[in-house]
Amino acid sequence: MKSQSQLTIQSNEVTELIEQFQSTNDEDIQLFLVEKYTSLVESLAYKYSRGRNIHEDLVQVGMLGLLGAIKRYDPQFGKDFKAFAIPTIIGEIKRFLRDKTWSIHVPRRIKELGPKIKATVEWLTTELQRSPKVAEIAAYLEVTEEEILETMEMGKSYQALSVDHTIEADSDGSKVTLLDLVGNQDTGYEHVDQKIDLESSLKVLTNQERLILSHLFLESLSQKETGEKLGISQMHVSRLQRRAIQKLRNAARANLEGSECNS
Repeated sequence: MKSQSQLTIQSNEVTELIEQFQSTNDEDIQLFLVEKYTSLVESLAYKYSRGRNIHEDLVQVGMLGLLGAIKRYDPQFGKDFKAFAIPTIIGEIKRFLRDKTWSIHVPRRIKELGPKIKATVEWLTTELQRSPKVAEIAAYLEVTEEEILETMEMGKSYQALSVDHTIEADSDGSKVTLLDLVGNQDTGYEHVDQKIDLESSLKVLTNQERLILSHLFLESLSQKETGEKLGISQMHVSRLQRRAIQKLRNAARANLEGSECNS
């Protein structure tokens, strides 16, 4: 079998080679045909990959379409192999783009309706000499207006932006990433809730118990130093501390149970 560079063949010779491959599954013939039409696959893939990093993927998908065309081609179709192969290759590429390149999963009916809406909008715009209304698009495609709106909205999810994508932040040309604009959870709200719960729970303590907890946990005094300040023994401080903490636990448990009942 000669290499592609050594052999230039005409359309009828391509047909003969394909028929020979279909009857023998000769891998050399298949390889020759694939090499001959590789540039065609790459050019078709480029038309759909322009501006996106999926060219190699589309070439691979296009090659599958080419192999399928080689296996299914019948000269009785009334067209030469290239004319038969092009829509087959493009069909595989479009199917891949429809099923694999959406950033989030959407129903198949949405993916299929999207191109129809686009074509319909272009046609109606020409016919009506204005932008068509949603109701007009829906009537033309014989679907509901809700389906049109849903498809248009989901179409925005075709390709998500990276959080590292930069956008202009000000007129001076400074830029920020999308991640810079993502809000963080403000812990201040949680602290406010905790403070309200704590203040409510502290009402169950006596003045002496509140003073003991204040000295121990806010001023970081020892039990001995706290006892000296209040004129009581360290053992008494320890006993009052345990009692105060238990009261707070009981109060917190009661507040939690009350919240669950209200919800």
